[in-house]
Amino acid sequence: MLSLGALRQRADAVIRPGGAIFYGWWIVGSSSGIQMLAGMLWMQSYSAYVVLLQEEFDWSKAVIAGAFALTRIESGILGPLQGWLVDRFGPRPILRVGTVIFGLGFILFSYVESILAFYITFALVAVGSSLGGFHTLMIAIVHWFQQRRAKAVALAQVGYSVGGLLVPLVVFSLQAFGWRATAFASGIIVMVVGLPLTQVIRHRPGPGEFPDGVAPAPESDARSTLPPRRADHTAGEALRTPAFWFISFGHAASLLVVSAVMVHLAPHLTEGLGYSLTVGGAVIALMTASQMGGQLIGGFLGDRFEKRMICVACMLAHAVGLILLAFAENLFMVLAFAVTHGLGWGVRGPQMVALRADYFGAAAFGTIMGFSSLIVMLGMSAGPIVAGLMADASGTYEGGFTTLAIGALLGSFCFLAAKPPETPTRRTRPHALPRLSEEGRGADTRHQRSA
Repeated sequence: MLSLGALRQRADAVIRPGGAIFYGWWIVGSSSGIQMLAGMLWMQSYSAYVVLLQEEFDWSKAVIAGAFALTRIESGILGPLQGWLVDRFGPRPILRVGTVIFGLGFILFSYVESILAFYITFALVAVGSSLGGFHTLMIAIVHWFQQRRAKAVALAQVGYSVGGLLVPLVVFSLQAFGWRATAFASGIIVMVVGLPLTQVIRHRPGPGEFPDGVAPAPESDARSTLPPRRADHTAGEALRTPAFWFISFGHAASLLVVSAVMVHLAPHLTEGLGYSLTVGGAVIALMTASQMGGQLIGGFLGDRFEKRMICVACMLAHAVGLILLAFAENLFMVLAFAVTHGLGWGVRGPQMVALRADYFGAAAFGTIMGFSSLIVMLGMSAGPIVAGLMADASGTYEGGFTTLAIGALLGSFCFLAAKPPETPTRRTRPHALPRLSEEGRGADTRHQRSA
């Protein structure tokens, strides 16, 4: 068993591989903060807004779920362009634009009086949160980490879970000040807190910097005839592999459950099971705490074991959790759902990014993730609509949740089939630097002048 001193030494080796804190960890911390804002103010508090919107406007569950679904479709369609833009110009300018749109969308949402305005403002929120959120941040992290990629992704995603733990504060604000005041304040918070955090993000390591903060082993002679090496996939090469499609459809199947829970959890707890909105907020907090624990576990497991098999187990957890929620007869079953679904969601999350990066490399990761989002959005958008339509028709969520749980179960077979692709081989110089993003060009010029 490792002593406290040995654990401290290991932590220092990870965080300070060169004696100083590796800059990649600052990017992870900033990414975590940005995702905390999205998790707390929008993604994990949306179902609480649903309850109040239904009370004020008497809109159906399907109509409100449709707004969420359309925002996911919009984000999915935007994915390939977003990935290309980040690969081409770096993440920082994309994050800035997205953060401003995200904040303005929330402010405009506070003035909504019609379904059309509701859909338009939530489209703005969706575009802003996508450009200024997960996809863009993960591209940077993939470039800054290789050996510790799953850990870095997991720690960055912990911010989203912290945001979920803070949902009770949002619920308190909704009940004390109303949803309009809460939405307006959320927009201000997004811009005031989010914009400074985007300044920390850099695309990839510059001259003298290396992934994980560790320099590669020196080559004996860079001018000699070089053996073939494993190369990163281009976007076109990745799309021609079965693994790309199996991972994408498996990811989409998992989001059938995640998106349905985001939209319909609070209505199911309050209308179907008779609990208060305060209890609903507490259940969301427990689910998020479980997700946070799962993310930390997933970061550890993903760097040591086969990621696709971890994903298979997580898909089973998604299915079991949703079945528990659908047929819950007491609070114990609801809490069991929160823990099971939260752990499955948390452990699976880091694998989605790390698995793609392991299979296809970092060079075109943004574009590859963008094309994958076109498929992933199918699950994210279909989940809330299926659950909402079936609940409107039957008066209960049992049928809809059961259908989505079966979809998640089938998705586990996609991960089973997602075996590593054959990697293209190319001859290249080992010390050739990748094309620098806008954040690295200045440093590269200064390096050349001093050489």
